[in-house]
Amino acid sequence: MTKTIQPLSGFSRRSTVEVKVGRVCIGGNNPVRIQTMVTTPTSDIGATVRECMKVADAGAELVRITAPTVSDAEALGVIRQELRKKGYGIPLIADIHFNPAVAEVAAKNVEKIRINPGNFTDRQARLQPGIQDFEKNWESDLSKLRTRFVSLLNVCKEYGTALRIGSNHGSLSGRIMSKYGDTPAGMVESAMEFLRICREENFDSVVVSMKASNTVVMVRAYRLLVEAMDAEDMHYPLHLGVTEAGDGEDGRIKSAVGIGSLLADGLGDTLRVSLTEAPENEIPVAGELVRYFSSLHLLPATENSTFNRTCIEGRKTSPAGREVIVISDLSKLNPVYLSDIENTGLSSKSGLQQKNPAPDYVYTGSSTLLFDSDSQRIIDDGNDSFIFCDHTAFNGSFLSWLREHPDKILVVSFDGAGSIAGQRSVFHRLQTNGVTNRTVIKREYGEKDFEKLQIMAACDFGALLVDGYGDGIMLSADVSVSPESVSDLCFRILQASRVRHTRTEYIACPGCGRTLFDLRETLQRVKEATSEFNNLKIGVMGCIVNGPGEMADADYGYVGAAPGKITLYRGMEAVKKNIPQENAIGELIDLIKKG
Repeated sequence: MTKTIQPLSGFSRRSTVEVKVGRVCIGGNNPVRIQTMVTTPTSDIGATVRECMKVADAGAELVRITAPTVSDAEALGVIRQELRKKGYGIPLIADIHFNPAVAEVAAKNVEKIRINPGNFTDRQARLQPGIQDFEKNWESDLSKLRTRFVSLLNVCKEYGTALRIGSNHGSLSGRIMSKYGDTPAGMVESAMEFLRICREENFDSVVVSMKASNTVVMVRAYRLLVEAMDAEDMHYPLHLGVTEAGDGEDGRIKSAVGIGSLLADGLGDTLRVSLTEAPENEIPVAGELVRYFSSLHLLPATENSTFNRTCIEGRKTSPAGREVIVISDLSKLNPVYLSDIENTGLSSKSGLQQKNPAPDYVYTGSSTLLFDSDSQRIIDDGNDSFIFCDHTAFNGSFLSWLREHPDKILVVSFDGAGSIAGQRSVFHRLQTNGVTNRTVIKREYGEKDFEKLQIMAACDFGALLVDGYGDGIMLSADVSVSPESVSDLCFRILQASRVRHTRTEYIACPGCGRTLFDLRETLQRVKEATSEFNNLKIGVMGCIVNGPGEMADADYGYVGAAPGKITLYRGMEAVKKNIPQENAIGELIDLIKKG
């Protein structure tokens, strides 16, 4: 299989075919498109029309609506008519699970269909590798899939309907699970089976996605997909998203880490930020991601080098296995914040009184060890563990000195490094020159808006951390928030990047017309009830479709089973079924305490 090599000397966006979705074109030379999904029951036509109008007014360019039944699929046509009467031309996307017959009805009433290849066919039982006729059964299943899928493609051709093939981590078919397990490779093969059929049937109006709530799994799956498509000369556009990202700061930061890492690769033609909030709240976050990368990509990297997207193993540092650290830069903050902090350049006594984890070190503005580019020597000013330097400092003599002093911790300023490709190239240079010193990524921002800063920092730090680059982060910002808030942001980025877990993580779907309870209110109640627990992953899922599978990483799960009924999970096992909703949170707490 051909390896996908990304040049680090500058940014180049992956070339794709153009797919027309109603009045909106995706891929080709078009900008990255923004979409969302409404949460109203599709059968409530008036409410769904109003929510579609609201997200269109907020800036969404496409909107997805669930269609679990044939009557819902038929209602989509009425919803589209009502929107057009009101002057809204936003293309509609039908979200289909389990029932190919519903997909064919919906394809006549919307501009685009989204199917999950993991549940498009009936067969969920796993085949057993090694048994007699395994390959025969595999091909038999694939033949049945082809027949059903081709029938949908014929309807899409007739009505000019585009298609999204959306693989989700945790919801792969039993057949794929038999061979690949619940892995990025399985996600990719699940989609590739459908893409090959699209090619055989001369159907090119296709967009592909690889979603997961785990940012590392999500990034790897998209990169593997691109490699697989390139090997078969396929150039379909990509829809990006971190599924079940949750709400608030965590939802925004996790989305920025995952989506930003791929935009930095030049991947992505449309995206959605999936928040457990009102759909219109997703649009500004998505817009900020698109805006930020549009500006970053104009900047060159620092040197010519390359990296293999699908073979990144991170950088080995000495000593191995140390925790990724957080350094808080207090040098630009009001002196009142420094009253309880020892006034040294770098101290392990943070003095910050905060509920969330305190930074491992604080920096108050005094210099520590500094590499002087002009004199080509180390200036010693007190603390001999840390060396501050700029990303341009790594010449031959400095690299040699570092190899002789592997215990020194580098704090590298990446300001002015250009695109994220430029940041990667610095780590590439350290790696190829045998420098194993632990390296802290330092970034300084002038952004005054803290919400925008969260997205920018999550993109810049996260795109390195998910690849195993960086042993710590140091964020310097002149914003009107407390140092605790900046420190907290750093820890949230580390957690979203899957390199340091310091708080309970909530894996929560954004909700849709299938949701069986008030998801936003319930998520807040679950958060309040579980605040005493640390370092858990708790899934809160509106229905069985996005339930046990797509919260695959969760330690415990709260899943809508029927109206007024909740099923609780420990890992992937349903341990308490159909509990009355009013008792479910109490039962969840008892389950967690029992372990």
